[in-house]
Amino acid sequence: MTFVIYNPVGGDSTAKQFIEDHVLPLLKTSDIPIAKVVGTEYAGHAGSAAFEFVDSTVPGPVDIIVASGDGTIHEIISAIALASSYKNRPPDTPAQVNLVLVPCGTANALYSSLFLPKPDDDPVQYKLQGIHAFINKAKHVPLTLAITDILSPPADKKLVPVREKTTVSAVVTSTALHASILHDSEALRAEMPSIERFKVAAYQNITRWYSGCAKIFPSKSTGVVEIWNPFDKEFVTHAESDEGDPYVDIDGPFTYFLSTVNVDRLEPVFQITPLVNAEPRIGAFLDVVVVRPYRDASLTGLEAEEEKKQFAEKSGEVLRAVYQSGNHINLRYDSAGKVVSEGEGELVVEYFRCGGWEWIPASSLILPFRWGSHFRSRTLRTRRLTFCVTMDLSAPYPKVGKRKRWPLRQVGNPVSLYMCRNKGVVRSLYM
Repeated sequence: MTFVIYNPVGGDSTAKQFIEDHVLPLLKTSDIPIAKVVGTEYAGHAGSAAFEFVDSTVPGPVDIIVASGDGTIHEIISAIALASSYKNRPPDTPAQVNLVLVPCGTANALYSSLFLPKPDDDPVQYKLQGIHAFINKAKHVPLTLAITDILSPPADKKLVPVREKTTVSAVVTSTALHASILHDSEALRAEMPSIERFKVAAYQNITRWYSGCAKIFPSKSTGVVEIWNPFDKEFVTHAESDEGDPYVDIDGPFTYFLSTVNVDRLEPVFQITPLVNAEPRIGAFLDVVVVRPYRDASLTGLEAEEEKKQFAEKSGEVLRAVYQSGNHINLRYDSAGKVVSEGEGELVVEYFRCGGWEWIPASSLILPFRWGSHFRSRTLRTRRLTFCVTMDLSAPYPKVGKRKRWPLRQVGNPVSLYMCRNKGVVRSLYM
């Protein structure tokens, strides 16, 4: 049986009509039985409804059609994966949750990364590609999930930081400008439901710098941190990463700090991590995009407020290049500090490929954090959960055992949001 859930107020609020006019008739014609159709009524409703459906089904794959944006997908993955127990599902039985996506949100990052949009696409048929793949029994693509801890400082500095929240992301985890954009754009949703509100929020925050430091972790398969080299057109081992000391420490301030899994874009043409699918890889990785203003040698730090305004123009150039097929990863500074596409100057954007990262904000600044999908990892439980997306391609699904826990470290004075530590990514989650 198939469960259908939609968010009636997501995007342009057309999900209900699209389900009734196009999705349900297609499923009926294809003799696919529907267990239930649910329209969400409040925050968290999608997650609770999806969990109840998974809990009530017999062992085996569970098909959930989701007509929404990335936020509702996040709710569903979170609720199912975070469940401490199942009332009806027998213990020790694996659950494969197959998500069939119908893009009815604002940006639809996951859908547009899996089903690449074309200028001449028929809008209705494009939104039905996932449904057609499901009807035609296409193979499933397993989702890579990034697990992130949000930690607060302990009362006693000699103690281990307190875990405030653990989340799982199937799309993006970020701080700095991107997190501020998502935070402030919510206030614009009612009057500006389209993706234009993200641009307005970006303009509101583009002069902000974010103090802190970060540690980039090596990937398990390569043992090192890699960085994109525009000259060689490939990821190469970072100069500060080797087998003896594979971690890379980077100091702020930052204007941009974002990591993705599964997606190369956050909007149909906003290719922020453009090589997620273009570059061959073994195992699971995070693609991380970082912009640090003081890589620009023309900035002295003596006129901080004025330099923030000057650098805002360069940040704008970076964001515009993201819309140009992800050309921001090739930008450099010339000798005068101008942003150019060629030359041998410092890279404007640092594009890492790694196994995880740790972000520690300065004590004087409380940063908004953004997570795509919440997940709490418990490695010693008995159930195994697998999240897949139905489409026309398949990918290997390696098993992953107990994950190594990265060491914590405390920097600076206590703040409300003390540390964001992304422990890495896994393709299968043992529950």
